Amino acid sequence: MIHVTTTCADLETARALARAALEARLAACANILPGVVSLFHWQGRVEEDAEVQITFKTTEVCRPGLVDLIGDRHPYDLPVIAWETAETTSDCTGWLSQETAP
Repeated sequence: MIHVTTTCADLETARALARAALEARLAACANILPGVVSLFHWQGRVEEDAEVQITFKTTEVCRPGLVDLIGDRHPYDLPVIAWETAETTSDCTGWLSQETAP
C-alpha cells in the first residue's frame, strides 16, 4: 500500500480531489482530516494556515497517475504531495488491487 498525502485549503477542495481520484480508480480510499494547522516557509516569510489533510490509499502502479491528478487539479501554486509505503494485510492488498483496477 502507498499512502499519498497532501493538504488543501478547505474541505470542498479535499472532497473534490478525493472524488476525482476514486472515480479514476487511482485510489481505493481517501481519508480527509480537517483542522490541521500548518506553519511553513513561503516566499520569504513564515506563514500559518488552517488546512485539511487528505491521505489516499493506493498502489505503486497507480501512484504516478494519482500524483499527476493531484498536481493538475490542486489550486495551490505548489501543492506538497508526499508518499510512503505502508505495510498491510494480504486482504487489504487484495482490496486495493481490486478497487484500483481499470
